Amino acid sequence: MTPVSIRHGLPDHLRPQAALLYWQAFGGKLGRVLGPEPLALAYIGRVMRADQCLVALDPADALVGLAGFKTRHGSFAGGSESDLRAIYGRIGGTWRAFALHLLGHDTDSSRFLLDGLCVTPRARGQGIGTALLHAIMAQARSSGYQSVRLDVVDTNPRARALYERCGFVLDRTAGIGPLSLVFGFSAAHSMVRSL
Repeated sequence: MTPVSIRHGLPDHLRPQAALLYWQAFGGKLGRVLGPEPLALAYIGRVMRADQCLVALDPADALVGLAGFKTRHGSFAGGSESDLRAIYGRIGGTWRAFALHLLGHDTDSSRFLLDGLCVTPRARGQGIGTALLHAIMAQARSSGYQSVRLDVVDTNPRARALYERCGFVLDRTAGIGPLSLVFGFSAAHSMVRSL
């Protein structure tokens, strides 16, 4: 495993890299709604909550991974319709808000929710995702939660395998019906790990 340090919070100077990393990881499913890329990066950069994530930094303090989370205090990459309108305009923001609303705005007051985990392409396969998951579990414990929940799309078997190796088990699968034409996946698997 590459030596990394895991820290709570996103330093301001790393916001552009974090937005790009998040987009690279999730643009495949969000691209038709949040694209084109320059607007998506502006939106993600606008809505990221620095206090709702953990970052993995290499020895040179370069960002190599991040794990966003959602609690009763907010979510890492939530945003609102007004944020969407600020980036995409009135019409563009409105239809995007509607599409994202149809996909769902999940809340779970009894579980700590992972709100996206991503690792830079050059650092994948080196244990950084696992280190971030363990740090998320520690964060959840210290915040008083008894379990962690995450969602992984059916088109990402590599991520699901990582989560299973770290003790997450399938809780339920929810199909998204015709929204699959917009988002590029058919179902989301909800996985839970007790702490």
